[in-house]
Amino acid sequence: MERQNSETRQGQIKQAVLDIIYTDGLKNLSTRNLAKRIGMSEGAIFRHFATKQDIILSIINDVQTDFIGQLRTIATSSLEPEERLQKFICSTVQYLTDNKGITMLLFSEASHNNDEQLKSTLRHIFNNQKSLVSKIFLDGIAEGTWDEAIPVENLAMLYMGIPVSLNIELILNGGESQVDNFCKKMLSLMLKLLKR
Repeated sequence: MERQNSETRQGQIKQAVLDIIYTDGLKNLSTRNLAKRIGMSEGAIFRHFATKQDIILSIINDVQTDFIGQLRTIATSSLEPEERLQKFICSTVQYLTDNKGITMLLFSEASHNNDEQLKSTLRHIFNNQKSLVSKIFLDGIAEGTWDEAIPVENLAMLYMGIPVSLNIELILNGGESQVDNFCKKMLSLMLKLLKR
């Protein structure tokens, strides 16, 4: 059997953590279950991450780099606001569908462990999403496309409800979601609120 490099193994470990959280719940996230899920020893896991907390922090850093980075690229692009909003919402839905368990992990870990570092990081992710989607709204308002009377902060909070709605749909549908359909519904709702 071919040995895999540390980066590949770390990716497998992090994906297994998300899978366990999504399918079995956070309470069943143990190094024993993790080792069994990926077919390696508990000791091998700790060669890649010093602690379980380090795995979780690494996943959260990935969210900041990959997910928030992608949203920042969309929000600051030169596309029209409506096209940016569509890409922003659909990227959110796609990322969360591809990384089932991420929303549960972020909120559960930060709140259950009362971990200030995690809370701070979660707050940073949350505020970045709100400010980036608000930028799109404000650009559309500035162009005269969307209603200037719209309370942008409230609409940004509505966008922040998408992960919760998506998680409920995924759970109720056995992990399946029609990403395009869900994305279109959310975009349609936002555009109805934004139109003059």
